[in-house]
Amino acid sequence: MFIKHVDDHNILNPNLLLVRLLKKTKKVNSKIPILFLLVGFVGEKRRQTKSINRRLSISLLSLSSLVFPLLYFCLSSSQQNKKKKKSREMAAAEDDRIARISSAIRVIPNFPKPGIMFQDITTLLLDPKAFKDTIDLFVERYKDKNISVVAGMEARGFIFGPPIALAIGAKFVPMRKPKKLPGEVISEEYSLEYGTDKLEMHVGAVQAGERALIVDDLIATGGTLCAGIRLLERVGAEIVECACLIELAELKGRDRLGDKPLFILISAV
Repeated sequence: MFIKHVDDHNILNPNLLLVRLLKKTKKVNSKIPILFLLVGFVGEKRRQTKSINRRLSISLLSLSSLVFPLLYFCLSSSQQNKKKKKSREMAAAEDDRIARISSAIRVIPNFPKPGIMFQDITTLLLDPKAFKDTIDLFVERYKDKNISVVAGMEARGFIFGPPIALAIGAKFVPMRKPKKLPGEVISEEYSLEYGTDKLEMHVGAVQAGERALIVDDLIATGGTLCAGIRLLERVGAEIVECACLIELAELKGRDRLGDKPLFILISAV
């Protein structure tokens, strides 16, 4: 059996090769056609398998382009729902705490003089859970704000300021009325809803560039906080925020603070 020439293209087609061999050969072993037919069949099956695999790969790629975004969307939605649920739970818990704090504060009319509705926080101190809730809410707000000074206004700012300062790792600086602090002091005059007074702070208690939080129990006309702000700014401190438990909103004390932020827990009517 002689084969003159078979090119590469024909080698790839076993059936065509078989036909050419049969034409050129008179004596061909009977097993040869069967062999070549089998080779052709296997080759065709392989091509079909490759074609199917290729189509399957394309289909899988197309499917993945739909499935993965959908899966990502579902996972993102699930995470967002969890965050929203947690946020709602935290808001509900916070509302519960604020309601408990508000109900623990007693209001005394005409004290210390007629026309004043005095917000008595001593009853809040009698309720350990409400008092803890108060401190916790402030600490949660300020613990990651790099505050190094908590300045407390005399006298009730001394109740809330020290535990907040301890919890956030800051020092507590008392701001007191005249002649209450020994040593060298600086002072600022301020007005209250029931008179005028002065506020003093130790010289050297706060350094320039320190970040300070001012704490008091209540903001009415804003006079006390303004005096505290001026004292701290005189020594070069940065005021992060003013924080009060109660705001008497009708007296518009926050308007006197200018661009200084104010955080309150309860707005009293």
